[in-house]
Amino acid sequence: MNCPNGHNNLEKALFHNVEVDYCPECLGVWFDKDELRYAIDDKDQQLNWLDFDLWRDKGKFKIAHIDKLCPVCRIPFVEVHYDNSKVKVDFCKHCQGVWLDRGEFKQIIVYLIRKYDYEILHHYTKNLAQQFWEVFAGPKKFREELDEFFMLLKLLNYKFVVQYPLLNSLIENSQK
Repeated sequence: MNCPNGHNNLEKALFHNVEVDYCPECLGVWFDKDELRYAIDDKDQQLNWLDFDLWRDKGKFKIAHIDKLCPVCRIPFVEVHYDNSKVKVDFCKHCQGVWLDRGEFKQIIVYLIRKYDYEILHHYTKNLAQQFWEVFAGPKKFREELDEFFMLLKLLNYKFVVQYPLLNSLIENSQK
């Protein structure tokens, strides 16, 4: 496979427990379908309930056609600028692979951490209901969705302990 930025062939590497192809010259990384999600989940287990899904909220992203070609299909990428983040990824509509230029994986993680902090503090009830629904309705496997639901419950418990320490201590003392 050729680098979409015009450099030599891509090489295989293990990136956050995902086998990816990367360019040793520009340090761009090619993720086959779903591999980006697996790498993000491996990078930070607490973020796995917060999906970085390029296709879910169609109203939140902007698409631009670019001249880079998919290393697998050899068709032009579309550049997806997601939500209000600075993240721009090159996406192949045919194979659903994602090309990230150097530093873009880190930008995704920073964006997700900020979104995670906001969502936990402001929309925890809505997120809990949505994660519970996803346990039965997908898009991931049942076990993965269940793990995400339990992770969110754990995070909500931490939030409760920090936000209401007096109430939490009363509950703990009443159980003794």
